[in-house]
Amino acid sequence: MEEAMIRLRMSHHDAHYAGGLVNGSKMLDLFGDVATELLIRLDGDEGLFAGYDNVEFKAPVYAGDFIEARGKITKIGNTSRRMEFSAVKVITLEGSLDAPSAAKVLPEPVAVCVASGTCVVPKELQRGGNPIG
Repeated sequence: MEEAMIRLRMSHHDAHYAGGLVNGSKMLDLFGDVATELLIRLDGDEGLFAGYDNVEFKAPVYAGDFIEARGKITKIGNTSRRMEFSAVKVITLEGSLDAPSAAKVLPEPVAVCVASGTCVVPKELQRGGNPIG
C-alpha cells in the first residue's frame, strides 16, 4: 500500500512543557493529517477518524526538532480504513551558549511515536481518489 508522509519542524509555539518539550498530542495531530491525505487519495474524501487503538510514545520531542510522520492503510473495509502510523525525529537542535542555533541531522532517525487506528468514510461520500496499492 502507498504511504503518506509529512515533515514538520516543531516550533516554540508547539512546546508545552519546560525545556521546550512538545506535547505528545502533537504527534497525533500529524497522524491525523497523514490519515486525511490517505483517505483523500483512496476515497476522494477527508473521512473521519474513529479512534486510535494503540499509541506509544517512544522518545521526547523538543521545539526545533524536525519530525517525519508516516502512515499507511493496512486494511480496507466497507467504510472503515485501518491505518498504522510512525513518527521519527530526523534533525535536532544542539544549541549551546557559543552556538545557540546549532543543529544536526541525526545519523539514524529516532522513533518518537507509533500508533494505529481506524478512519471511516461513509459509503455515500466515497468518490474514489487515485487508487492506492
